[in-house]
Amino acid sequence: MTQQPFSRPGAIDLSALKRPAQQPSAAPAGAPAGSGGGGAGTASAYAVSVDEQSFQAVVEASMTAPVALVFHSPSRSPESTQMAEDVATVAGEHEGRFLAGLVDVEAVPQIAQAMQIPQVPLMLVLVDGRPATQPIPGPASLDELRALFNQLAQQLTAQGITGRHQPRAAAGGAETGEADEVDPRYAAAQDALGEGDIDRAVAEYQKLVDANPADAEAAAGLAMAKVLQRTQDVDVNAARQAAAASPDDVEAQTLVADLDMLGGHVDDAFGRLIELVRRSSGDDRNAAREHLIGLFAAVGNDDPRVVKGRQALASALF
Repeated sequence: MTQQPFSRPGAIDLSALKRPAQQPSAAPAGAPAGSGGGGAGTASAYAVSVDEQSFQAVVEASMTAPVALVFHSPSRSPESTQMAEDVATVAGEHEGRFLAGLVDVEAVPQIAQAMQIPQVPLMLVLVDGRPATQPIPGPASLDELRALFNQLAQQLTAQGITGRHQPRAAAGGAETGEADEVDPRYAAAQDALGEGDIDRAVAEYQKLVDANPADAEAAAGLAMAKVLQRTQDVDVNAARQAAAASPDDVEAQTLVADLDMLGGHVDDAFGRLIELVRRSSGDDRNAAREHLIGLFAAVGNDDPRVVKGRQALASALF
């Protein structure tokens, strides 16, 4: 499953969506996924079933934070509906960084036609009302989706896109009230990122980590903010040329690894530093190892790429 980098093409053209006479909808506008009949079901507070009436609102929700539209067909492609449910699960795990919009193409074929969806399963990530990636085909496993969304989240952070959706439903499907708020602990750091003040974001995340070293989200945010800090105003071409000319220069190699991270090339970043650890020694080896561990933290210890990377690092060290 290949993840495409974020881009900002034109806004979605909704003119192809005609308004037929009222028909039973897949789910009420803004209802939690699974509230309609026969579609993908989930207890995620960050997933909605999409029909013609709610489609515009779901697209507009991407002005706040990204929306992952997943097109599926329960009878024609059961695996596509499983993928839709898994996307809803992963969106819930990111606690508002994404909203999953589940589109049953049997119940609402007009949306699939308007969006020119060639197959199911297929996922489209929207930011600011626009497709932010190329269409992402499936099927994909839950682990693959987790890795993909981790990568998307990193790229969003790198671009200063730090908004979060409000939960649409509590676990079990009950609607939440206005009192339900996204955890405010990260607001100062995320506001700083949104304003482009990377140094302040690093300082805010550092406060959270100092107060609670077990806060994995704060640790990941700090690690990624430091990547942004290290790569501010870097000439990418010059950095890559310097790394190619000096393969054993730790500073040059770690900088390009950071650039790979920002570009979503996580495996390349890990591989570059693992090989540097393998062929270096002394202080250079320790510096490369510590930098790599920092990149592991930015991705998250549960990510399959980090698990694989840690195994490769152990092999390189011993």
